Amino acid sequence: MRMLGVVMAGVALIVTACASTANAGGGEVGASGREVGEGGGGGSLIGKAYLSLTVTEDGEVKPLVPDTRIRLDFRDDGVLSANAGCNWLGGYVSTNGGTLSIDGIGGTEMSCGPAGDAQDKWLERLLLDKPTWKLEGDLLTITRGRTTVVLQDRKIAEPDKPLVGTKWALESVMSGPLAFQHFPGTAYFTIRDGRITGWTGCNEFQGTATRTGANLTVGELSTTRKACAGDAAELEQALLSRLKGKLTYSIDSNRLELRTPDGADGINLTTTK
Repeated sequence: MRMLGVVMAGVALIVTACASTANAGGGEVGASGREVGEGGGGGSLIGKAYLSLTVTEDGEVKPLVPDTRIRLDFRDDGVLSANAGCNWLGGYVSTNGGTLSIDGIGGTEMSCGPAGDAQDKWLERLLLDKPTWKLEGDLLTITRGRTTVVLQDRKIAEPDKPLVGTKWALESVMSGPLAFQHFPGTAYFTIRDGRITGWTGCNEFQGTATRTGANLTVGELSTTRKACAGDAAELEQALLSRLKGKLTYSIDSNRLELRTPDGADGINLTTTK
């Protein structure tokens, strides 16, 4: 498996790279103690995430890279985390006065080809250019000059998939702040009727799986006994070593995160098509 490098992990790495934004005027205070404000844009954005519906420039539709959307997460700690389909960007944000104000942006540094890299830069410039914002119901409109992005509350645009009955495909394996990439679709599992069944990329496996609140307890797994070598063996060991015992889980749209109770290790999965 190829090491992907330090990635999202709550985008905590981004915050340290960003300049903070001073706020004044009695705005709403996030978990970090910073004022992020309602700002006259139509409500509070704190704790919400939005996905793009339309993007226009100069009155014309701006095509995005295929299979990508603009995502904006307004975190409880006052950080705006943004994604245009490749890297995660972020910085402390003020929403006072109906304007998104970010003094500096940090982020991950993967290359996604010329089109993906250019789209990242476009979003970064838009956010740094202090666009205005307006919230109407579940729709958020971001405007700067002749550029307009209309986004919808993520929970409506892409509702959370259910843990049970969904086929979850392994995306990455977490070990501390590192994620190890593998080939998409190599491994997967489904939980149904108190049991988990799946494929490691080399062997089938099955066992018990009990959900209690935000916890998932996976019993001892049995597997078929095909000999695995190379990347397949490494992937199987990484998956099975993390898919056991008591785990915490969280679902965001079509993404599932499983973590050990201390949060040090885990796996990230997404729905299969």
